[in-house]
Amino acid sequence: MAIQPYLAYTDGNCEAALHFYQSVLGGEVSFMMRFGDSPMAGEFDTEWHDKIMHATYTFDGQQMMACDRPPNMPGPTGFCGFSLSVAYNDIARGEAVFKALGEGGQVTMPFAPTFWAKGFGMLVDRFGVHWMVNCE
Repeated sequence: MAIQPYLAYTDGNCEAALHFYQSVLGGEVSFMMRFGDSPMAGEFDTEWHDKIMHATYTFDGQQMMACDRPPNMPGPTGFCGFSLSVAYNDIARGEAVFKALGEGGQVTMPFAPTFWAKGFGMLVDRFGVHWMVNCE
């Protein structure tokens, strides 16, 4: 069993976010379907046809999924109540990932040594996703 995050972007930035994560974390977007390419294309305004209906992103043996949530779909707006956490054994790699994820975002706890880790930091990236970077 695995718990996999599924991020629903409410601002139409899913594709940009996944390419950003790919540039920072490595890995690949292994699947991406646009609303306009799905059998349900006729149920969505044409302005949503280029948005992402479902995508799968894989990195370092981990997987997360994501989509652009159309405005007529129920659910919360934005991201709150959770953080994506990545852990590294290499402190230099962890700090580099922290800095890259934070570009254009907001650092909520600067990357620094703590009593539990050689390096730890928290931030909200430019897409509104909360992250924790931990280096034990």
